[in-house]
Amino acid sequence: MNAWMVAVVAAAGTGCAMAGSDEPSTIYLALGDSIAFGYNPLVDLTRDKVSGYPETLAASRGLSVTNLACPGEASGGFMSTTGTDNGCRENRAAYPLHTDYDGTQLRAAVEFLEAHPETSLVTINLGANDVFLLDHLCGRDLDCILTNFISTASAYNANLAFIYAQLREAYDGPLVALSIYNPDPADTTAQYALDRMNVILAKQTTAHGGTMADGMTAFSAAAADPCADGLLIAMPGGTCDVHPTAAGAKVLADAIDSSMR
Repeated sequence: MNAWMVAVVAAAGTGCAMAGSDEPSTIYLALGDSIAFGYNPLVDLTRDKVSGYPETLAASRGLSVTNLACPGEASGGFMSTTGTDNGCRENRAAYPLHTDYDGTQLRAAVEFLEAHPETSLVTINLGANDVFLLDHLCGRDLDCILTNFISTASAYNANLAFIYAQLREAYDGPLVALSIYNPDPADTTAQYALDRMNVILAKQTTAHGGTMADGMTAFSAAAADPCADGLLIAMPGGTCDVHPTAAGAKVLADAIDSSMR
């Protein structure tokens, strides 16, 4: 860990001080997909607000969060208006995000960081929708997934490298990536893909001076069955959505908090 990270992580509980200022910074930028957004399929998002793990983390650390997350955001769409997308663009047209912005989430993030050099924390979760897009293509067929996974993983790796490079040009403070959890631990096909995507995420995060928060392990440690144990949103009929409840969001927020300690 290099010197800047030692200094800023040590101060993260109260915020990092701006150079030349006696006041600690509490500015926190959250990036990602529906998990960071706090998506809930049972909520009318045209009318009601939701919250995810960034708001839970911000409340526990006394931070002021700006949440740019977009449900359906894949790594390609995160950085390009023509990149591969799993519904983020349609969702942005259907209901408001936490923060309104034009263009890509990456562009909005860079502009925010340039305007707020005192930002004390950036978190990101990204990659689940890349896997969902592969699943849509293959319809859970393992042979198809194995055949096409290399191209999905390669694109994800290249996209993350570009995303992190752009973020680091504007920001050199604490950057925490949240690994993708498996909403159904019994699904070995999903586990295969997610484990490998998380390896790529960890490699790129570390290469760009960031820290990994292990959302996968945190979720599995908190509940053997995330649906039955209340970590996922219960749907009519006894099934669960893939998105976390408030309890699930707290598990993810706690994983990030622990990684910063």
